[in-house]
Amino acid sequence: MATFTDLSLSEPVIRSIINMGFEETTPIQEQTIPTAMEGRDLIGQAQTGTGKTAAYGIPLVERIMSQAEHIQGIVLAPTRELAVQVAEELNKIGQFKRINALPIYGGQGIDWQIRALKKRPHIIVATPGRLMDHMRRKTIRLHEIKIVVLDEADEMLNMGFLDDIETILKEIPEERQTLLFSATMPRQIQNIAQRFMKNPELISIKATGVTVSDIEQHYVEVTERLKFDVLSRILDIQSPDLSIVFARTKRRVDELSEALSKRGYSAEGIHGDLTQSKRDSVLRQFKDGTIEVLVATDVAARGLDISGVTHVFNFDIPQDPESYVHRVGRTGRAGKSGLAITLVTPREIGMLRLIESVIKRRIIRKPIPTIVEAVQGQQRLTMTEILRVIAEEDIEKYKGVAEDLLAENDSVTLLSAALKIITKEPDNVEVRLTEAAPARGRSMGGRNMGNARPQQGNFHRDGYGQKVDTWSRRKGADFRGGTAAPQRGRDNKRNGQ
Repeated sequence: MATFTDLSLSEPVIRSIINMGFEETTPIQEQTIPTAMEGRDLIGQAQTGTGKTAAYGIPLVERIMSQAEHIQGIVLAPTRELAVQVAEELNKIGQFKRINALPIYGGQGIDWQIRALKKRPHIIVATPGRLMDHMRRKTIRLHEIKIVVLDEADEMLNMGFLDDIETILKEIPEERQTLLFSATMPRQIQNIAQRFMKNPELISIKATGVTVSDIEQHYVEVTERLKFDVLSRILDIQSPDLSIVFARTKRRVDELSEALSKRGYSAEGIHGDLTQSKRDSVLRQFKDGTIEVLVATDVAARGLDISGVTHVFNFDIPQDPESYVHRVGRTGRAGKSGLAITLVTPREIGMLRLIESVIKRRIIRKPIPTIVEAVQGQQRLTMTEILRVIAEEDIEKYKGVAEDLLAENDSVTLLSAALKIITKEPDNVEVRLTEAAPARGRSMGGRNMGNARPQQGNFHRDGYGQKVDTWSRRKGADFRGGTAAPQRGRDNKRNGQ
């Protein structure tokens, strides 16, 4: 796999990608971005969770001129939920280039949208029905559009937007670049490509065939603030021989490895900024057991073939299912059993469900472990080690001292004191980690992101997160919670979607 720095991207976009915590491209990104950057039309066919938003979002942001104060790019999405989420992703990618994206969708006041459009966004992310409404009102003009993206084209087809899409594409200058993304390629999608695209290159990504069926997999739902304490307790309970803790960014790796060391664990981190000699040294110590916990980013762990890893901990849930499969595959090798435990914040449950759908297996939920359980875990480890020493090592020279102690103390008290000295009790040294944004789960239409709020403007919070054919007014609730109002109307386009 390539890293984003291999793709000849501009410095502002590279900064944005690093700031978002991405390092390595997914297959659809690696193949799509160079072609799209050349200005060519393309069709991207890939399943859910493959990182399609960044695959078109990065070249879209790169090819737009920040100094031009007019709409240059249009992304068509099937649902209002997707429109909000894609706009947020594009704003993150374009943050240092000063590229602004605005979501336009039904269910939100059109007068508010008209005011937002006067701020001259560079990109519009819209549901087809509401975009056509603005076209009729002449509040959105398409004569200077350079790039059009059809996202989840098959989903828009299923929702009855085919005529709208054709009407919109006819209004956009023919010299535009067109990018079409779809999980499937029905005949009607192929017809759109033939009529409205110029010699498009087809990039098809097959679903990963890797499985993790032999590895026991659990998850613990926990808030971001408590994640480190929970990881510490799990380490105390499980007492792994060799374990890898995966973190999303280089900074997280540095902070985690330092925090684990402060609490008495033998830990080191590896990531892309380490020198080769330092990386080799850390891996050598990990392989020979000097280091028990290796903290790593996905990129740093790529290609590692270390036997004896008994546990994998996803401190940060990965951004896509393929990364999850890769991470978990670090354990359970050579026919041995392995255990993978993922810490999931409430806003990341969508990503967890997406991972389950891809690996075709349920990940078992476990409760947050208690401090008492952590202490008991360490006590069991101590007792096991004492029994091992009795069975395997020469203890004759210690028997005289033991007999002297037993002459003055009862055996239970004496052994209890010895266990207390030997047992590693949970350490409460205060640790502070920089909070990380949640990974994005699957929303309607297969986007590899979710549970996210828009970044710009005073967006209404009533109506986010619903399918286009569902009307909702969640008074006082945002799209992450609350109870949706009943459906109103069977045709989504009648509701201004």
